[in-house]
Amino acid sequence: MPSDVSPDRSTRSPVGPQETGGRSVQDRLRDFSTDRRLFLLVGMALIVGCAGAAAAWALYHLIALATNIAYYGRFSTAPASPPDHGLGWLSVLIPVTGCIIIGLMARFGSEKIRGHGIPEAMEAILIGRSRIQPRVALLKPLSSAISIGTGGPFGAEGPIIMTGGAFGSLFAQLFHLTSAERKTLLVAGAAAGMSATFGTPVAAMLLAVELLLFEWKPRSFVPVAIASIIAAALRPYLLGGGVLFPMAESAEFVPLALGCAAVLGVVAGLASGLLTQMVYACEDAFQRLPIHWMWWPALGGVVIGVGGMIEPRALGVGYDNIAALLNGQMSTVEIVRLIAVKAIIWSVALGSGTSGGVLAPLLMMGGALGALFGGIVPFGDGGTWALIGMAAIMGGTMRSPLTAIVFALELTHNVDALVPVTVACVLAHATTVLLLRRSILTEKVARRGHHVMREYVVDPFEMMRVSDIMARPVETLPADMPVADVVTFFTSDDMATRHKSYPIIDADRRLVGMVSRSDVLRWTVEGWGTGQVLREAIGEQDVTVGYEDELVGRLADRMAALDASRVPILRRSDNAVVGLVARRDLLRVRAQGVRHETEREILLRLRRGPAEQGDLAARGGQKSDARPAVSG
Repeated sequence: MPSDVSPDRSTRSPVGPQETGGRSVQDRLRDFSTDRRLFLLVGMALIVGCAGAAAAWALYHLIALATNIAYYGRFSTAPASPPDHGLGWLSVLIPVTGCIIIGLMARFGSEKIRGHGIPEAMEAILIGRSRIQPRVALLKPLSSAISIGTGGPFGAEGPIIMTGGAFGSLFAQLFHLTSAERKTLLVAGAAAGMSATFGTPVAAMLLAVELLLFEWKPRSFVPVAIASIIAAALRPYLLGGGVLFPMAESAEFVPLALGCAAVLGVVAGLASGLLTQMVYACEDAFQRLPIHWMWWPALGGVVIGVGGMIEPRALGVGYDNIAALLNGQMSTVEIVRLIAVKAIIWSVALGSGTSGGVLAPLLMMGGALGALFGGIVPFGDGGTWALIGMAAIMGGTMRSPLTAIVFALELTHNVDALVPVTVACVLAHATTVLLLRRSILTEKVARRGHHVMREYVVDPFEMMRVSDIMARPVETLPADMPVADVVTFFTSDDMATRHKSYPIIDADRRLVGMVSRSDVLRWTVEGWGTGQVLREAIGEQDVTVGYEDELVGRLADRMAALDASRVPILRRSDNAVVGLVARRDLLRVRAQGVRHETEREILLRLRRGPAEQGDLAARGGQKSDARPAVSG
């Protein structure tokens, strides 16, 4: 059978959208495609949000337990920090031991626990149908706790995001949901983990939109927002309330200071590119080693241990360092030593495949960069510039400027710094977009053979009508045409110019069916009745149709689902055939989008060019029908 005719000939009704309730198609179009299943997803998001907050609580206590065991020899979940130990050179062995354990867990447990978590979540969403294995949900937080607890220079947010997302995915897999709905719950868990970690629910929502959802739909945004809010509401009971990094209000920034913020944004963008290159240069170096990747983290652990001897504050999560930078409590020498050691051990450890997050290290290094910058400009205080640098590094490295702007404000409640933070984040983002093909997150996904498009655009198929692309006038065949004439029509000398199929219409131009070359071939082999006409030969058909006033996207979806190559287009008022759409016509939509992006033209001229003036003189000064140019 031809591809645009269903093999089921039991009915004669066309397959296409029908009028309901007497309303026009314009009345039935909506801004969003969300339906009542949103209530189901919101209910599930409430549970996922609670689980994300619980995951943050559990991981923080696991990190504290690992730190106490590794550096102080005590079984306790009380807050502890690696820099406070007094072990001397013996402390170098602690990160090495922890990294060996992580390598073994990755080798014999799951390789997906390596790295910082967000790329793994992105990969699960893009190609894994939002399915995360239960073993990853268990091993990722455990490996991260061991890594950070034994001195790893990482943050807990990446593993928490991955753990929260893993629970959302596992919970969704228990129910009859689509891949898109599973993605929503996976991201809801991830956002809840971040919200509970930092107390930044709005930034967590924006992170979901900018990095994980790959769409902007109420169907996904509303459940993610609900989960993030629930986690933030539970945070005071689980991890303590209040602002994570409180700051004094900033002085009002003068316009010249905003120019300095722009300079810092560009510098932060360059630093973001350097950090990204350092991480993947280390990864490439490890891949050239003649040993199994299971032992790479151990080598990274050696670098962590030595770096910890040079600058102990570079070990662990380092929230106390971020607070010190934001409050101007570090000297220039301390800042330089901290940023140098942190950048080196973080790049080597992450390149070796050790488990841990990137956000807290980026905040620390960005804060240090901003504090150094603040020491040479005559505006503002060092703490405010540290905040600006912190947000700019995050926005540039992760390429999520909106998240970085709101994140900085929610972390500190320093609303007075909104404008300079925005300036720096936008410039850092622009710098990295222009200089780097991919971010530190998408580079990991790309190295596994997948491409991530980070640009969100309106689907042109949802903006154009079928009447804009359909072929008209359409070539048709009459229903009373003798079959012998149809065979001659398809097999004549100019058959090369014939289409694969044609609509069949009656005297009122209403659709009767479709006839194709395969039908003619069958009639030629099997024969046909004497005097038989086309209407009788085709029998009953279930034909895929479109309507001239519907959106191209709806028709394209229907053609793809039914494998239809050529679809007759009807007028809704009388069902008369008015056009035809083939698959190649759908490409016109793409071509038009390309023209909008590539074709450049001047639509308004203030002065006539020499060629136009000469043409006007040749016509004797007579005006043309075109609109006259506006004189300067």
